[in-house]
Amino acid sequence: MLASFLPRLRLPSLAPSSSLSRAISTTTTTTTPKAPTDTTKMETKEMTLVEAVNDAMRVAMESETNSCTFGEDVAFGGVFRASSGLREQFGADRVFNTPLSEQGIAGFAIGLAGNGTTTIAEIQFADYIFPAFDQIVNEAAKYRYRSGGQFDVAPLTFRTPYGAVGHGGLYHSQSPEAYFAHTPGLKVVIPATPKEAKGLLLASIRDPNPVVFFEPKQIYRSAKEQVPIGDYEIPLSQARIVKEGNDLTMVGWGAQMGVLANATALAEEELGISIELIDLRTIAPWDVQTVVDSVNKTGRLIVSHEAPKTGGFAAEIGQTIQERCFSKLEAPIERVCGYDTPFPLIFERLYNPDKLKNLEAIKKSMRYDFE
Repeated sequence: MLASFLPRLRLPSLAPSSSLSRAISTTTTTTTPKAPTDTTKMETKEMTLVEAVNDAMRVAMESETNSCTFGEDVAFGGVFRASSGLREQFGADRVFNTPLSEQGIAGFAIGLAGNGTTTIAEIQFADYIFPAFDQIVNEAAKYRYRSGGQFDVAPLTFRTPYGAVGHGGLYHSQSPEAYFAHTPGLKVVIPATPKEAKGLLLASIRDPNPVVFFEPKQIYRSAKEQVPIGDYEIPLSQARIVKEGNDLTMVGWGAQMGVLANATALAEEELGISIELIDLRTIAPWDVQTVVDSVNKTGRLIVSHEAPKTGGFAAEIGQTIQERCFSKLEAPIERVCGYDTPFPLIFERLYNPDKLKNLEAIKKSMRYDFE
């Protein structure tokens, strides 16, 4: 199957400097986009989020002939049809199935990327990424560092759908982004809309660092908007201010952004306040300054995500903001998250940090009195 593909693999070239400092710094620097970032004059088409993901892979594979995508059932489109039509367009040597082995998928992806191939590997559900955890955090993330900057293992992107879906239960609903955000050498990206998904995925695929790209499967088909047809990128590690406000800052990512938009609308109508809503986009390395600037203006912060509260990424954001904005805070930082339990099936609606839980957190923050 790979016979015609493997001869095209490019051997890695030595980096200009093999210093240890370069090995550290290149995992966190902002990458210059290889495609336009201004989409205001581009032709658009309505797409769902999963269609935008598919279109991003198509554009990436058209622009880089030394690229491939693979995973469980990827050849016929995948369980969510995210790769539909790609095998027909690019051939069986660039779009193919793998055995049911996440560790094998990750190890094979690292080998391909280490030899110069632009590699897009799919893990069918984020819940099943854990067998590949060692390969991703101990091999991919450390590849450049342990070689003193001489070798790269990118472009390498691990795509995986995450989060609640309404009926997934404990093995098809988890949000494991915090596990990977704890690993130096990885970038962790989570889009919130179709347009964001395409631009962020294209930037991830072309980034010189390994990227774990979590896709919010709950809104794969319910989220629709006009998406630029051509090639464009949304820079990683740059948060998006969805709505400006003056009284309170709310931060989230992925599918949770829709929940926060609804909570914000309810709070502004009921309390007569102005809320600034921020989509973090990239979890690691995250855009600290945008959140700092917002909280210095509003004096209040709420962070919300589906993952359990303890050890969730909201804690990292909260502590960082407390360190940098302490004198400006008008109320304690609030976290509205999933509970510290396995993800339930029949009690999913009770587990999820919905708009009403976020509304109560907003009220609590606005009514807080230090005295």
